[in-house]
Amino acid sequence: MKTAADVIVVGAGISGNATAYYLAKKGLSVIVLEASQNIGNGGSSRNGGGVRQSGRDPRELPLMIYGVKNIWPNLSEELGVDTEYVQGGNLRLGKTEEHLKILRRLADGAVNCGVDVRMIDAGEVRQINPYLSEAVIGASWCPSDGHANPLVTTLGFYKSALALGVEFITGCPVSEIILSAGKTAGVKTPENIFYSKAVIVCAGFESNAVLGTAGISIPMRKKLLQCLVTEAEPEMFRQMLGTAKADFYGHQTKHGSFVFGGHDGYEDFANPLNENNSYPPSTSDFVSACSRGITGYFPLLANARIVRSWGGYEDLASDGICTVSKVDEIPGLYVECGFSGHGFGIGPSAAFNIAELIAEGKSPVPLDNYRYNRFKPAL
Repeated sequence: MKTAADVIVVGAGISGNATAYYLAKKGLSVIVLEASQNIGNGGSSRNGGGVRQSGRDPRELPLMIYGVKNIWPNLSEELGVDTEYVQGGNLRLGKTEEHLKILRRLADGAVNCGVDVRMIDAGEVRQINPYLSEAVIGASWCPSDGHANPLVTTLGFYKSALALGVEFITGCPVSEIILSAGKTAGVKTPENIFYSKAVIVCAGFESNAVLGTAGISIPMRKKLLQCLVTEAEPEMFRQMLGTAKADFYGHQTKHGSFVFGGHDGYEDFANPLNENNSYPPSTSDFVSACSRGITGYFPLLANARIVRSWGGYEDLASDGICTVSKVDEIPGLYVECGFSGHGFGIGPSAAFNIAELIAEGKSPVPLDNYRYNRFKPAL
């Protein structure tokens, strides 16, 4: 086991794995330390698979647009796995005038950033997706959005990083960032010290426990997200779906099953991780609430059989925007966290850009919007 590398990555979710991969492509040696026993143990493998620009805060759009244009279209070929990426568009649905106001505001923000998003009426909605309920009176439509398989993509980055010589060590929680003369020198774990002049913390909500040892904190909280999967059904549509009120979101997979996520109103009251660092099972409240949301938009799915459901945690930032940044006070320290439920789609772009910043001193996308110190305390 190596204990020194050009870069140490803390966390083996999609952002950590992708960052390791892109750094290794640049010829840097990388060690990835993962606290749990499993690669992709967090929300990276437990989400609805959206790869979307629509419905995002405009501050996130430059990073997401870069990923949609430059990373996702060729990612399956690059990683040698079928990520199941489908660029079938995104319908964000509305049932009331209030819903449409929400969608117009989000669409306007995206248009101002150069994304092709437009509002469409009920007739055009059903031309795109004829299976929708008559209750849908309009939607926003972004034809360049899509979806992919979270587990396959996360593990695809892992396997490709391995092939480039990256060393992954699981069951290895980081307890402290080591500093020397005010600069990053490595990290401590319960059994070892790993030396590096560059450390990237990509551990979701748990990033704060690591960053806190160097005096850095990102305002965020942990929130449960849950998804369900149905049996395979005949192909109905290729779009990623969402709603103005987040009743549900999801898509039909390449294999015919539907993957849907949603909310039951109790996400902030979920049980914490247990002693084995495993995630809580999804709840009957969620399955019931999400199913009601789905059938309100898709009556034809009323008899679809649910085969499984699962839960994971998102690292919800106080402003809903990810942190992808170097730390000015501590040369060699970098942060990728606070993805706020948007991390799967935006993760590869965040990883690519932070890797470019480390290896080349600059990134294709300016990262000012995602700085670690953008948060201001209340007066």
